[in-house]
Amino acid sequence: MIDYAVSILIFACIYGLVALGLNIQWGLTGLINLGQVAFFAVGAYTFALLSKIGMPFPVGVLVATLTGGGFGAAVAMFTPRLREDYLAIVTLGFSEFVRLILLNEKWLAGGPDGIAGIQRPMTIAGFGSEVSFLIIVVVTLAIAFAFTRRIEGFPIGRTLRAIREDETVVSSVGKVTLAYKTRAFMLGAALAGLGGAFFASYLSYISPDMFGPNVSIYVLAAVLIGRQGSSVATLASTALVALLLEGTRILKDYVTFVDGVELAALRLMLLGIALIAIVAVRYGPRRAV
Repeated sequence: MIDYAVSILIFACIYGLVALGLNIQWGLTGLINLGQVAFFAVGAYTFALLSKIGMPFPVGVLVATLTGGGFGAAVAMFTPRLREDYLAIVTLGFSEFVRLILLNEKWLAGGPDGIAGIQRPMTIAGFGSEVSFLIIVVVTLAIAFAFTRRIEGFPIGRTLRAIREDETVVSSVGKVTLAYKTRAFMLGAALAGLGGAFFASYLSYISPDMFGPNVSIYVLAAVLIGRQGSSVATLASTALVALLLEGTRILKDYVTFVDGVELAALRLMLLGIALIAIVAVRYGPRRAV
């Protein structure tokens, strides 16, 4: 049970990195990104491929982060005039494009077979493999959290919030909004790439079916549940979503009147109902005082 709890915490931290990135894009800047999973996948596959050629763990993580950020900057620059719903559609399409490339181009990353034997970081003295990984990912998340908090408090954070509220007003005072939006998208994608590197390393195996649109939806739900633009609220809500995602797997130990397939469907139904209820309570109508 302790190992299972550690596993839930690790996944919560990994998804926390991805959610912090989306919070910069959508929470601070108002850029609706339904394809965050694409940069998550890019980071995971970049790390996996570098791992297979013997690249040291820190170098692989750094390159995966930079690669995710590079893809994010490219998407932002190629879609400068798209806003709101249109940007959401483009990013969703981009995520499917990346997944289909990984699925069909076997020469690139194994196709549907995926990549196995991905390295993990060295075990910290005095701790087991799982706990060592948890410590490393917690430290990484803490650094990412401090970084995003600094962005929120710096002038760039205030400019991003102003772009979210009214881009025309920001442009009228001489700010190049495209440059700010590109930076925001790049930083958010880089954090998703960082999360992807840890995801690949933790599981030691990845395949294209792990990077479907549902990942983007779960992360978006986490950001929606929290307060828009707040890193603290984003991490808290991500922990809640991760608990719902991973914690409900223990249903198999208590629900014995249905088979495995039916139980999996029941779990997804309960998860969907829980997320709908949380968002409804969070954004439901308020009574006038």
